[in-house]
Amino acid sequence: MKISKHNRRSFLKTTGFGVSTFYIAQSSWAQSSPGDTLNTAVIGVNGRGRSHIGATLANKHKGMKLTALCEVDSKVLDARVKDLDRKKVKVKGYRDMRKLFEDKDIDIITVATPNHWHSLATIWAVQAGKDVYVEKPVSHNVWEGRQMVKAARKYKRIVQTGTQSRTSDGLQEAVKWIQEGNLGKIKIARGLCYKNRPSIGHVNAPVAIPEHIDYDLWSGPAPLVPPTRNNPKKGPIHYDWHWVWNYGNGDLGNQGIHQMDLARWFLGEDALAPRVWSVGGRLGYEDDGETPNTQIVYQDYKAAPLIFEVRGLPKSKTESGRPVFMGASVGVIIHCEDGYLSIPSYSSANVHDKDGKQVKQFKSKTQGTDKHFANFLDAVRSRKHTDLNADILEGHLSSALCHTGNISHRLGATKNPDELLEFSKGERGGEESYGRMVEHLRKNGVDVNKEKLTLGPALTMNPRTERFTNSAAANELLTRKYRKPFVVPKIV
Repeated sequence: MKISKHNRRSFLKTTGFGVSTFYIAQSSWAQSSPGDTLNTAVIGVNGRGRSHIGATLANKHKGMKLTALCEVDSKVLDARVKDLDRKKVKVKGYRDMRKLFEDKDIDIITVATPNHWHSLATIWAVQAGKDVYVEKPVSHNVWEGRQMVKAARKYKRIVQTGTQSRTSDGLQEAVKWIQEGNLGKIKIARGLCYKNRPSIGHVNAPVAIPEHIDYDLWSGPAPLVPPTRNNPKKGPIHYDWHWVWNYGNGDLGNQGIHQMDLARWFLGEDALAPRVWSVGGRLGYEDDGETPNTQIVYQDYKAAPLIFEVRGLPKSKTESGRPVFMGASVGVIIHCEDGYLSIPSYSSANVHDKDGKQVKQFKSKTQGTDKHFANFLDAVRSRKHTDLNADILEGHLSSALCHTGNISHRLGATKNPDELLEFSKGERGGEESYGRMVEHLRKNGVDVNKEKLTLGPALTMNPRTERFTNSAAANELLTRKYRKPFVVPKIV
């Protein structure tokens, strides 16, 4: 279907707001090549979106111009617009992203909404002819991530994932060096998300929604159910959605996606793992959160496993700092035949020999959100998605590894320690990882004989179809039931 610019508004009104789904057909008004100025709109400006605003302003020299903001919380939106106005930056404010997508002058959309909106916002944007920078994880489930890839390719849009470590020149060098075999074969790629996550508290009944938040729009594709959480500082809506399955993916998909992506990058794997299992739980306190605060996810690649560890409790009951393993807390350890490489931060990678002595270091000169946006803009101008450091396909695969790990957890059952130990002995690196997890829980006063861990089933997958081969229940969790009109389309 071809529509001209002059009847575009009436098309959107008749197809977007009065029917069960919202769809924008590719059309003649969709931008095929960017001009000197790239008008940019940021969707979601309460948390991570503030960094998007900063990165947009920082890349003015590349022609990036902040033109509009979109946010369902009117109080937050008004504050951001006024703050920019004081800086002499004039922007339009929108509450509904569908209205924003009508603006034919917008070239770029950046998405910093809660996870459950990432996929649909991106697909709608590319259908409207926009290029997109979308935060991690790019999806809320495996299926919708693949739909994003299909949409980006179909509409020939540039879609960058917000895993900015991919733009670090030091880490690029480290990956190349390891993959050339300079430290021998990789035995295990290990991601760490050791980040303290205290209790979010507990409420006994649904909480009132603040009048300044359009909760229908906030919920979007998710069920329209009242919030049952109420953080004293953040309120019932913001941030703590990360720990509720309807909207978030736990710390595996929040902070951990960065380290999951790095670990997969070093392995050189370009598909989902053929087998995955999880062990963990939400332990040490009782609150309104649903996702694990302690977890091991085991992605069983043939060449070497990717083992991911989440620890939301502190060092111990008497120490408030983060746990540390091989010099890292939130980082990556690449165990090789002749030593190991550790990434304790986003800016460096340290090589150690078998005795643990540091023998080499890779330092980053180019890194961070601003540089990652700059790489995105270069690809927007070249119109080549291969110029991206973190193309949407890479974002989909790494995000999906988080999702498959969580699927195993959600289908699991509590087990006693002897059963868990026996299971872990049959997995490469599993027994050692499990032992350290139990020891960490013990230091935090958690007795796994009483507060039992959940062992998820070992799920096997066909990486080509991205479907599980041994569990119908797991396949149901590859997607979700969408709430009209906020439906991720089956045909993009």
